[in-house]
Amino acid sequence: MSRIVVLGCGAVGKHIAIDLSNAHDCEIISVDINRDALERLAREYPIQIQVEDLATTEGVTRAVEDADIVIGSVPGSIGYAMLETVISAGKNIVDISYFPEDPFDLDELAKERGVTAVVDCGVVPGMANIILGDHVQKMRVSSYECYVDGIPKSRNAPLGYKSPFPVLEVLDEYAGSGRMVENGQVVIKPMLSETMTIDLENVGTLACLNSDGLRSLIRTMDIPNMFEKTLRYPGHVDIMRIFKDAGFLNMTPIEVNGALVRPIDVTALLISPLWEYKQGEADLTVMRLVISGEENGKQATYTYDMYDEYDPTTGALSMARTTGYTCAAVTRLVLDGGYSQKGISPPEFVGRVDGCRESVEKYLGNRGVSCKMKRS
Repeated sequence: MSRIVVLGCGAVGKHIAIDLSNAHDCEIISVDINRDALERLAREYPIQIQVEDLATTEGVTRAVEDADIVIGSVPGSIGYAMLETVISAGKNIVDISYFPEDPFDLDELAKERGVTAVVDCGVVPGMANIILGDHVQKMRVSSYECYVDGIPKSRNAPLGYKSPFPVLEVLDEYAGSGRMVENGQVVIKPMLSETMTIDLENVGTLACLNSDGLRSLIRTMDIPNMFEKTLRYPGHVDIMRIFKDAGFLNMTPIEVNGALVRPIDVTALLISPLWEYKQGEADLTVMRLVISGEENGKQATYTYDMYDEYDPTTGALSMARTTGYTCAAVTRLVLDGGYSQKGISPPEFVGRVDGCRESVEKYLGNRGVSCKMKRS
């Protein structure tokens, strides 16, 4: 029986463990520093638990010692160090920690250890990359557009938004910039510098803002035009621009009553209770991909639309479902030998292998997550 070790028992990691625990050929071990969260999980599901500090090399090493494969679902701030430790231990891993460092810096180490390490394996980046990786094997892609995000189902959320992820990470993104490719050149634009709108079925009009979600695609894809846009309800971006212009997202410490504090940390602390999903509150995930290029000597455009909602029967947020199920699907793919390339693999590498995209889509479809495709 295979042992799957899930590092992190947060909103997404928990539901990855729950999903995989339904398989009869695997033992699932959930690892986190939060004993209460682990014990709640173990009371309801056939999941083993282990308390470790995953911010330490020793904790990660102990956690993965007997693993057949590892899933990384830890905060981005410790994701790279965790990945390096897992690779050094010679363990295959599928990761959704979305750390800021370049994972390809660990490529040689992974190859030396004979490790398959799939990174950024959620919904976007993740499933979208798998779809694109499949397309580049079949057509000459000239343009890739991605519109995506998870938002509260209610438009009346505080400040027009809620987040299943740490608020500080969201604010860091708002304070930063996004990379896109225009006419073959990488262009950097502030995330809040420009917006457009898009109309999507089941949701209506949403605002689109710049994102740095292309990540590995800038390195691995020779496509002259690519961008990803983050989706929000109209009005939210205007509020966040006011926050940024007023200095609430600044990262340089200022002195307040004799103490040095970063304004962005204070802002995150104040907003966190407002943006936290309460029990039973519903979210939704929307994604549109537009892939254009030449296929069999003719111009073709493929449009993919995905819509998913909070599942009240399991209590799983949609973002946990779409991100977690993609990660779980690729984990099974690696575990079962369907994908075995050694080294660092972003999800587009998985999509290039015959049958992998179909396997992942089938896994998600069995759980009610699917994309509608239209060719024009």
